[in-house]
Amino acid sequence: MDKNSKIFVAGSRGLVGSALVRRLALGGYSNLLTPEIDQLDLTDQNAVAAFFASEKPEYVILAAAKVGGIHANNTYPAEFIYINLTIQSNVIHQAWLNGVKRLLFLGSSCIYPKLAPQPMTEEHLLTGLLEPTNEPYAIAKIAGIKMCESYNRQYGTKFIAVMPTNLYGPGDNFHPENSHVLPALIRRFHEAKVENAPEVIVWGSGTPRRELLYVDDMAHGCLHLMELADAQIAPELLSYPKPCFVNLGTGQDVTIRELAETVCKVVGYQGKLVFDATKPDGTPRKLQDVSRMHSLGWQHSVSLEHGISTTYHWFLGNQK
Repeated sequence: MDKNSKIFVAGSRGLVGSALVRRLALGGYSNLLTPEIDQLDLTDQNAVAAFFASEKPEYVILAAAKVGGIHANNTYPAEFIYINLTIQSNVIHQAWLNGVKRLLFLGSSCIYPKLAPQPMTEEHLLTGLLEPTNEPYAIAKIAGIKMCESYNRQYGTKFIAVMPTNLYGPGDNFHPENSHVLPALIRRFHEAKVENAPEVIVWGSGTPRRELLYVDDMAHGCLHLMELADAQIAPELLSYPKPCFVNLGTGQDVTIRELAETVCKVVGYQGKLVFDATKPDGTPRKLQDVSRMHSLGWQHSVSLEHGISTTYHWFLGNQK
């Protein structure tokens, strides 16, 4: 990408999008299109078509999505599948119609089967049943991957995708019910510390393992792929039937218990940690094989404890 290239970051105000904008700015890219939802509703087909026709972005990073944790996915399954399918369909189709040079679609590691072999490789996609608690969201993301793949096959586009593992960092959603596990833990331990509560109850048994990636590491990985020459990505990502997507993570995981203990340490909470095994655990393990991304020249750099510390300090300055 040229530094003056017109780049559309769809979903630029969320956790992922804001990190991407930060990284692009750090890389010297200043011609960014970052409309907010009141300026461009990505679920409105006509509005998206008009935006592409008038702005003519050269590159697109599709980070817009409805996201949430187990509770949110269980409560709003129709919204998760409808909104995500609609956004993806509108943006990907218009990117092709308007000659976008490269599109990067952001998915999620939840695309993999619940009982996929560990660590999960890109080839494990569609080899088993999904985790029921987030199946509608996962199906939408799988559809996004297959849209990119199908447009590449039929039209010769260069639409690629990344499947980040569980992301966290500045700008995360710390809602007490609808957030992911790490921001939920940060909020819970912080409130317990402020209230001098004797114990903190964590959902589940504490035994499932999770891989977590600091969001600015994710943004660095995405920009790395966007900056690679066509000849560098084509053998891996544009050569069907090879997957057009790549895992983006650390290749390392921790138990929920270890994660909670690390958050407890960073926050400085002194009380007791209790696990409620009557609550759902979700997928037993979600560890990605990141060797393909490493072969393309990128790997993560932020440690889990450092990332949690940075995220907690952001939370302290942005509580709502």
